[in-house]
Amino acid sequence: MLQQPTNRLVWDLDWNLLKTFMVVVEERSITRAADRLGLKQPSVSNALRRLEDRVGRKLIERGPTHFQVSGAGTLLYEECVEIFGTIARIPTLVRDVTEEIAGKVTIAVASHVVSPVFDEVLAEFHQAHPRSTFTISVSTSVEVAKKVREKHASFGLCLVGREDPKLDYKVIYREFFGFFCGPRHRLFGRRNLGLSDLRGETSVSFQTDHPSDALRTVALLRARAQLDENVVGISSSLEEVRRMIVAGLGIGPLPLHVARRDVADGLLWRLPPYKDAPPVDIYLVSNRQTPLNRAETEFLRLLNARIDGTPFSSRVYSE
Repeated sequence: MLQQPTNRLVWDLDWNLLKTFMVVVEERSITRAADRLGLKQPSVSNALRRLEDRVGRKLIERGPTHFQVSGAGTLLYEECVEIFGTIARIPTLVRDVTEEIAGKVTIAVASHVVSPVFDEVLAEFHQAHPRSTFTISVSTSVEVAKKVREKHASFGLCLVGREDPKLDYKVIYREFFGFFCGPRHRLFGRRNLGLSDLRGETSVSFQTDHPSDALRTVALLRARAQLDENVVGISSSLEEVRRMIVAGLGIGPLPLHVARRDVADGLLWRLPPYKDAPPVDIYLVSNRQTPLNRAETEFLRLLNARIDGTPFSSRVYSE
């Protein structure tokens, strides 16, 4: 098949073909894609064939027992996600054109993001622009970055295991993790413990607690403490990790500044190490390719200004 001239492809391409292709890749099945789109299977197959003819490349290799997206198909899918992320925002951008700053700010955050800097900007922005609205979703850090990359969120606050070159990153604060246990645990209330006292204990943790992921410093500390290798409970939510620790399922890591109140209330007990707790940076993640409405633009400007104007030492939460 011959490649189409670029300018002709842009003007002749049926954008519905891209939508159909994107759904086929996500469903990994012509049949399931047809059900999702409310179309008949031959229509989806024909759309895929027409798109492959237009771009001059085989996009999907499929047969009775296999389904494989080609290299060209993978690249096209990634572009489709960005295209439809932009298109989905058009009604919001148009609706929010008013003299007063108003609009919807969509924020994706990891579950243990607790930051006075962010909270202060949120409060001040609402007072200045009360007609603006917020949607704040809680996800894993990987999902937060994915939402920002695909333009489903104005920006994100999360841990970062590996930076995406298409996104911008800025450290909003640094927190430190410690090990804790609940009232039912045999170590609760015991003082002057050493790391060796944790050897062989059962534990709970976060999904990102892995040497190759965002909480690698915590994973390395777990290895040093020689906790039982079988983690009895895992969650992406800080609230659920905390619940499992309090319930006595095992020792677990939590940010020191987040756990402070529970320690004071007798729900959690701090365990070693008491010094040199592992640091973890929380990032503001944004996508310069995302078209922002006026509310999103102003909120992000204020948040960046507050981060830049606050000394880093004041954004380090050790306790």
